[in-house]
Amino acid sequence: MSKITIISTISQIDAAQWNTLADGHPFLRHEFLLALEKGESVGDCFGWLPRYFLYQDVNNELLGAIPGYIKLNSYGELVFDWAWAEAYQRMGMRYYPKLVVAVPYTPATGKRILFHPDVSLEQVAPALIQALLDYAQHESLSGVHCLFPTESELAVWQQQGFMPRLGCQYHWQNNAYTDFDDYLAHFNNRKRKMVRQERRRVVEAGLDIRWYRGDQASEQEWDIMFDFYRNTFDEKGGMATLTRPFFQQLSRTMGEQIYFVLAWSAQKPVAGALFFCSDDTLYGRYWGCCEHYHSLHFELCYYQGLEFAIRQGLQRFEPGAQGEHKISRGFLPQATWSAHWLRESALQAPVEDFLHREKVAMRQYMAQLEKSSPFKKTD
Repeated sequence: MSKITIISTISQIDAAQWNTLADGHPFLRHEFLLALEKGESVGDCFGWLPRYFLYQDVNNELLGAIPGYIKLNSYGELVFDWAWAEAYQRMGMRYYPKLVVAVPYTPATGKRILFHPDVSLEQVAPALIQALLDYAQHESLSGVHCLFPTESELAVWQQQGFMPRLGCQYHWQNNAYTDFDDYLAHFNNRKRKMVRQERRRVVEAGLDIRWYRGDQASEQEWDIMFDFYRNTFDEKGGMATLTRPFFQQLSRTMGEQIYFVLAWSAQKPVAGALFFCSDDTLYGRYWGCCEHYHSLHFELCYYQGLEFAIRQGLQRFEPGAQGEHKISRGFLPQATWSAHWLRESALQAPVEDFLHREKVAMRQYMAQLEKSSPFKKTD
């Protein structure tokens, strides 16, 4: 006998039980999701209202879970549906609020239906997904949207009537490289020369590059990294939704999975980049600077991360969403997915048709991008 429970704060569930389901993925850990809440990076002010769906047995043992949020906007999702919202408005209907299954502000693929090692995905998924649909109906939400699930999990969502949507990011795979020079040896001559020139520019600028682990960095060093993160949003007219208390909480509770790198010029910090790390993957997240140096962005966000990943024996490096310029540095097109259900049945067919045509175009786009690979054709 099992039951579905819906809670509005992850603090109501035991951290050890939740983390047993999360498999060490940094963005799915109880500590990460709790820091978002305690740091007020989610909530009414930013339009992310937590709703965690729990699958428990008769002894209240957690066997499955879905991290969900009622969304009052589409900010911070990185799967763009503003055109859908406009279509709803033109038809005199409300697109918001909606229900989103996601990690806020984090376009990283991972499990969205969490399950205990003693059970299978198929055992918990139908009941949890049905609970999402029932909740959306009861609360008059426009739909349910699962963002960045794994491709293997996508089929489960489709079986429950969700429409798949194809996206594209740029990821790096470790082919047993021994060091950065070995990695570049697999490049064609032109792209290898480009990378070396970019790295040389940073060296010639006399910058000192230093790495910090989250739980070992000082408050002052964290303040520097946070200021760079915030400055990027200020310069682009955006909103820095991750607060300083959020990062303070993370440095205490899961700092061993967080790294950042700072560039110093004459004892003055001039740029920084932030990373998260799992057992096999490095995730690039945020970058910022107060002075501009040629190629410094590439050095901190990509080349430093690549060296770290090779040194640590990591299998993948996901440097974040978007950016075709990543391809020439060895990050190749990778399919990403989302899954969508709309309560308004009249809109299912036109949206499904749009998603089909979009998928065809995206496949063609990705095939074209593959031709820009920097790797030798003999690889």
